[in-house]
Amino acid sequence: QVQLVESGGGLVQAGGSLRLSCAASGRTFSSYAMGWFRQAPGKEREFVAAINLSGRITYYADSVKGRFTISRDNAKNTVYLQMNGLKPEDTALYYCAADSIGPISQRPREYDYWGQGTQVTVSS
Repeated sequence: QVQLVESGGGLVQAGGSLRLSCAASGRTFSSYAMGWFRQAPGKEREFVAAINLSGRITYYADSVKGRFTISRDNAKNTVYLQMNGLKPEDTALYYCAADSIGPISQRPREYDYWGQGTQVTVSS
């Protein structure tokens, strides 16, 4: 089992940047593919980005491609989401999630563990 804690959210102006972190407990972090999802008020949870066990393979939603970068540091049990060029439509609660099966997925139901989320608000 793994516990996930997100941090790094906040209020930023359009065009700005934020870096989200997700710290995982346990010694098996490198066994999980990781993903970031987001949910805006009144909307369904949507996929943002995912990364495989080694960090060599990444996948992004079209809406964030070229602006967001997912990475991981297995020595620190942490996955990151660097968000540049933020837009008001990026405003949401951002969650990280761990997938014990892998290799990489954009489907929320394939993720076994979820964090509590960190709020990102982008003002226009």
